[in-house]
Amino acid sequence: MTAAALIRTGAPQGAHPFERFLLAAGTWAGLPAALTADPSLAFLGMWAEPGMVHAAFLEEGANAVLLASAPAESGRYAALSPARPGAIRFERMIRDLWALTAEGAVDLRPWLDHGRWGLEGPLSGRPAAILGGEPPQPEFLPAEGEGIHQIPVGPIHAGVIEPGHFRFHVQGELVVRLEQRFGYTHKGTLSLMLGKPARAAAAFAARLSGDSTVAHGWAFAAAAEAALGVAVPPRAVALRAVMGELERIHNHLNDWGFVCNDAAFAYPHARCGWLREGVLRACAAAFGHRLMMDRVLPGGIAPDIAPGGAEAILAALEAVERETPALMRIYESHASLQDRVVGTGFLDPVLAARFAAGGFVGRGSARRFDARRTPGYAPYDAMVPALAVEAGGDVDARVRVRVAELGTSISLVRRLLMTLPEGETLVPLPAQAGEGSALIEGFRGECLAWLRLDEGGLIRAVFLRDPSWLQWPLLEAAIEGNIVADFPICNKSFNCSYSGVDL
Repeated sequence: MTAAALIRTGAPQGAHPFERFLLAAGTWAGLPAALTADPSLAFLGMWAEPGMVHAAFLEEGANAVLLASAPAESGRYAALSPARPGAIRFERMIRDLWALTAEGAVDLRPWLDHGRWGLEGPLSGRPAAILGGEPPQPEFLPAEGEGIHQIPVGPIHAGVIEPGHFRFHVQGELVVRLEQRFGYTHKGTLSLMLGKPARAAAAFAARLSGDSTVAHGWAFAAAAEAALGVAVPPRAVALRAVMGELERIHNHLNDWGFVCNDAAFAYPHARCGWLREGVLRACAAAFGHRLMMDRVLPGGIAPDIAPGGAEAILAALEAVERETPALMRIYESHASLQDRVVGTGFLDPVLAARFAAGGFVGRGSARRFDARRTPGYAPYDAMVPALAVEAGGDVDARVRVRVAELGTSISLVRRLLMTLPEGETLVPLPAQAGEGSALIEGFRGECLAWLRLDEGGLIRAVFLRDPSWLQWPLLEAAIEGNIVADFPICNKSFNCSYSGVDL
């Protein structure tokens, strides 16, 4: 029996639009072996609630998302990490937040819990108090060999960026192992959303990772709408896509410029920054906020696009489109820059597929996945975006995917604004029970949201998953064999979110 067939033997729970199947603990215990035998089922994420564990998968051949659940009897469940390495950090997170232990897990060191909370399993329903004392030191995996030494970097960095610790094992100048340690921006996002109506909780989803505020806000809103059976007005659907593509454009410009800057080439960085600033100002003129935060809400969007907003957006995008070819020629024609990006930070396509990497990380290593196309959602069912895929797997490939997506997103925004429907942009939400999930493509990959509402329409369980969960581990692999000085450029070519995985 395939892993997908095994999941479907569970009891359907009435979730929308992706069904969730409740498995017996014994059936779940057979899932790791089934996943090992069935590599086509891509792992998307794991989470929990008191006494219950959940997992999401993408059935790539069938264009379907499958959700599986099982009771964690006596606080334990069978680990999926031996079959899907992407599950490792989720299992560590589940133990920290819900005090559920994955039996047979590859790694059970703490992840979010740094020993400073004063509680064990704060979301478990029965958190246990921990006596005070010196917080434990983090454990790092060893690296053995002649001349190997360690370089600790962070969590506080020289730049104005989020905190994260990177532990390098190096031999001479070559990196033999990189290990990350996050959790420094843990905000208690999930606990803050519990007990709130969906529209009130949307503000927390929008702040999971500020650079993806539209994508995460859209994913959460779509999950709530699926749970409640709410149809979003066509005008709101189109404007969500406009905002989503603008978010992709300004982030891709930012990343392209910073990759060049980390290679000590300031001119493209300056020009990309100038073009991005134009897009951000247009976003502010059209939607009242540079990042368009809190504009996507369950039930639609608010406010509507401002008068003259479409013209401001189109003018900013024309500037980007006009200058992109010249910037690309400069990028390609400078040997000192090409020497830094070509062949650097290679991510094996086999590894990218094994971790189900999405976004420019996956598409830069030949993985042909984009949630706008598979499983797809409106309005992209009527205007399917072109898929930019590179097989090089290096920093250069990830840059080229971004640049190609700039052109695609500009074309999509133009078409959306030209065909913008009339009508309302926000509808009321009923106060009723339901369960829903959504997979929305953000600039760095697919954003997953799941929630369950009680009879009064209040959130009883929720999870938000940034694509960085499955991309950060791949950065560890991509830096191996590179020199320490190339870490910044490799890191920026991935541009994973710290906040997005710290919850």
